[in-house]
Amino acid sequence: QVQLVESGGGLVQAGNSLRLSCAASGRTLSSSAMGWFRQAPGKEREFVATIGWNGRDTYYADSVKGRFTISRDNAKSTLFLQMSYLKPEDTAVYYCAASNRYRNVVQYRAAYDFWGQGTQVTVSS
Repeated sequence: QVQLVESGGGLVQAGNSLRLSCAASGRTLSSSAMGWFRQAPGKEREFVATIGWNGRDTYYADSVKGRFTISRDNAKSTLFLQMSYLKPEDTAVYYCAASNRYRNVVQYRAAYDFWGQGTQVTVSS
């Protein structure tokens, strides 16, 4: 079984940056696509970014393109999300996810089999 634990969330002012981390344990995910999703109060969980197994391919939601960067360190079984120029509308609980079936970038929630518990990001105006 895979465990994913997010960290790095917090309260920041608009325009500032945060870096989220997601530590994986249980088994290697070096062959798995991984991604970040977020869920704001009263809204559905939405796709943010995804990265392929080797870290070379990435894909972003339009709302974060140019501001967020996803990366991974397979040697340390860790996924990252560097968030810059944060906006109040980025406020949400951020979840990392891993796929047991896909190796390359995939933005669909149903493609992911393992989920973390989430970390809160709050951006004040």
